[in-house]
Amino acid sequence: MIFAIFGGLNLVAYLASTVVEQPGILRDIVLILLFFFFNYLLTLPLTIYSIFGVETEFGFNNMTPKLFLKDQIKGLILGAIILIPLTFVVLYLLRSIGEFWWLYTWLVWMIFSLLILWAYPKWIAPIFNTFKPLEDKSLKSRIESLLHRTGFESDGIFVMDGSKRSGHANAYFSGFGKNKRIVFFDTLLQDMKPEEVEAILAHELGHFKLKHVLKQMVISFFLALIVLYVLGLLIDNPKFYLGLGVNLERISNGMGLLLFFLVLPVFTFIFSPLSSIFSRKNEYEADRFAAKTASADDLISALVKLYSSNASSLVTDKWYSFFYDSHPNAEDRIEALEAAKKEYEN
Repeated sequence: MIFAIFGGLNLVAYLASTVVEQPGILRDIVLILLFFFFNYLLTLPLTIYSIFGVETEFGFNNMTPKLFLKDQIKGLILGAIILIPLTFVVLYLLRSIGEFWWLYTWLVWMIFSLLILWAYPKWIAPIFNTFKPLEDKSLKSRIESLLHRTGFESDGIFVMDGSKRSGHANAYFSGFGKNKRIVFFDTLLQDMKPEEVEAILAHELGHFKLKHVLKQMVISFFLALIVLYVLGLLIDNPKFYLGLGVNLERISNGMGLLLFFLVLPVFTFIFSPLSSIFSRKNEYEADRFAAKTASADDLISALVKLYSSNASSLVTDKWYSFFYDSHPNAEDRIEALEAAKKEYEN
């Protein structure tokens, strides 16, 4: 509302025009960079309060002000390195290709997304955290046995120094092809028994083996195509700008991109339950996979520890959960795992 209805975008556009006098791609890049910087400043107090207020109050925050400042600077620099070339390519396509610019932009976005996914484990994540190969031989042997049983190949098993920022525990794998990495937070390994770690990893591998990651990528690319097509219909329509508080003299391709993606969440909000339902379905399926390839009892034990150590509620309001939660609540997950255990035992 600050940027659209109350004229914030007009102010940003004016500032961009004082930096670059001639309209064109360069001014639009400056416009977009200024927008992200001012938006960053607006949200920074909430970020600080979340980390040094809420997280500290509940005993999770290990972040120092110095580390926080370093993270912010790294994030801004990395964001600029990624954003500027991508923005230039999109604006060039918008300016040069014609009415089907949105289709070429979609192809660029797919390639860019896959490139980031591939590069993240080796070159982006280490900018912020230290990753060391798993040294526990017993646990490593157990995990390698699980990987062999499930046919999963990775670039290695690593432990991340998550404890230097937070007491929350987690595990994940990232990347694709031969550039996949399995990562455990050091906080997770402190609280879990080896068999519980194996069960958690089996759950994560379930997402891979059941093609949840691939399905989510296909859906996201399809939705991106629809979004860019709609943008193509709106970007040259003056009513689109006037109806959302942008002066006609401030209209440009860069302004169209900013305004559209700024207001898009308002119109897609009602579809949030569909995404949540799909995600919870995947979580149940990954739990069943873990119960089959590892142990339902160990996963239940690990889930209870995770919910407890992360101070998560074991029971949530059903309507809130229906709309927002990407994971089922603990009670429902445990009930489903108990049912899967009986099924596999029989």
